[in-house]
Amino acid sequence: MLGGGDHRRMSIDIKPPAQLSINSRALPISSPSPLRNVSENSHYMVSREEMQNGAQSQRAESIANHSKKLQDDLHELGQQIKHHEENVKYLKTEKNKLEDSIPDLQVSLGEYNKASFSTTKSEDPAHVNSEEETIQHIIKHEKSAAALLCIAKSQAEALASNHPLTKDVVGIVATLGKLDDDNLSRLLSEYLGLETMLAMVCKTYEGVKALEAYNKNGSINRTFGLHAFAASTGRPLDDRFLVICLENIRPYAGKFIADDPQRRLDLPKPRLLNGETPPGFLGFAVNMITIDNTNLYCVSKDGHNLRETLFYNLLSNLHVYVSREDMLKAMSCIKNGAVSLDGGIIRRPGMFSLGHHGGDIDIKFPNGSERLNLPEKYFEIENRVKETKWKKDRVFEDMQREQALLDRARFNYETKKQEFVQFFAQCSSQAHQYSTGRVSTPR
Repeated sequence: MLGGGDHRRMSIDIKPPAQLSINSRALPISSPSPLRNVSENSHYMVSREEMQNGAQSQRAESIANHSKKLQDDLHELGQQIKHHEENVKYLKTEKNKLEDSIPDLQVSLGEYNKASFSTTKSEDPAHVNSEEETIQHIIKHEKSAAALLCIAKSQAEALASNHPLTKDVVGIVATLGKLDDDNLSRLLSEYLGLETMLAMVCKTYEGVKALEAYNKNGSINRTFGLHAFAASTGRPLDDRFLVICLENIRPYAGKFIADDPQRRLDLPKPRLLNGETPPGFLGFAVNMITIDNTNLYCVSKDGHNLRETLFYNLLSNLHVYVSREDMLKAMSCIKNGAVSLDGGIIRRPGMFSLGHHGGDIDIKFPNGSERLNLPEKYFEIENRVKETKWKKDRVFEDMQREQALLDRARFNYETKKQEFVQFFAQCSSQAHQYSTGRVSTPR
């Protein structure tokens, strides 16, 4: 009871628990249970299989993409080959047509017997300076390249159209134009200067390269071109010489005078402040030069003639006046230069040639007064022959370019085809290895 009675002690008899002994060998807690081990191994195998399948899928996609690219490249190259083959075939046909038409035109040209037509001569034979005389004067300049070229062109082997030294040379400046007025011929020769009058004119830069070559150290190769010919004649070529390349000249870009057989340039006449043409103005020097019909059509590679290339480059808008007084009064409208028949020369605005030229000017343009009175039809046919030959040459050049492009396309096609074959063989080998379980996982 509670309170003041006997206190009896209550005790509960509980046996103490037995002490547990821990044995690490008996309880290997660090190792998973067999069930857990199986579960994790199964998960690992599934993940590895998924990774392999994913890699194989990516590899298959990569192979498909690369295969498609190779096939697209082959298709594109095949289209290029077809395009160039068609172009070559077309150009061959055009070239054959032009070649076939030339003999017919030459037959028509041969119907005109030049010997049966009269000639118109200058009234004063003492002032006639023929082209042959001009060439003889050029040859007297023994150390000039122009003299060597004249000698070379007179030799039989150099007359061949394919001779490397002369085939691309049109001629010497002094022989490529004619003037009816001997005094004006002398003036223009003085204005241009001896070096320019003796300059050689080539159609293309290939012709320029055929005249001179250089050693590795930059010195002139004396065994090549005009220097080799000079050595063979015993006339060493030691001085500089001028060569004009028509291919690199910017031609006149304006119009021509309508119905003019000489194809003179339609240049605007000079005007004073009052709007009138200066008194004593005779014309433009570039239009006063007479050019042989053979040089009026398709001389340059681009089809331009000598007036719109060579002579426009040399003379530009050079004015010709009757007197110095007329020339000086017109100074306000002289933009490039002027000459007067009494000897005045303005080389360009602000640069005057004063005094008098000492000595005779032997290298000048031949006189153009002596001409055959051939019918206009003759010159039309002659120009058609020249134009047809020019077109044939241009078509042949285009055909050569197309053939080179065709050869290149075929080479690229075969290269790409070999690449595709090797790629296909490699893919087939890897597929066989995979089917036998020996393929390695791509990295």
